[in-house]
Amino acid sequence: MNIKQLDEQVSVSDQCSCDALAQLAETGVKLLVCNRLEGESEDQPSYAEMKEAAERSGMAFIAIPFARGRMTSQHCRAFADILARGDRVHAYCRTGNRSCNLWAGARLLAGADRKVLLGQARHAGFDIGGVLVAMDPE
Repeated sequence: MNIKQLDEQVSVSDQCSCDALAQLAETGVKLLVCNRLEGESEDQPSYAEMKEAAERSGMAFIAIPFARGRMTSQHCRAFADILARGDRVHAYCRTGNRSCNLWAGARLLAGADRKVLLGQARHAGFDIGGVLVAMDPE
């Protein structure tokens, strides 16, 4: 698992293993968010397995799944609602890219500065240019 910190509240990574969740909990993560579709790949743990492992580590688990290139404003709103709670969040997908884009979309909906988001994403190794073009804050 390659963890990238996007801001003080949110980190992202590629696929987490059930065994690695205790490590996330030790860093203060309270909520694990999966952005992969159930059964997206054969080696991916099921939602039920991840939920059980997250709860054993003291975290909650939520799935906001979408396919690559299929993120919607509804996905971003759901993630923005999660972030508004203030808890430390770790989101994951196959590479971390979908999760980073979801973070950017949610932060845009909350009024974040586009240049700041772009810099934070670039620092973590992600390109959110498509999200910046496609998303208009409401």
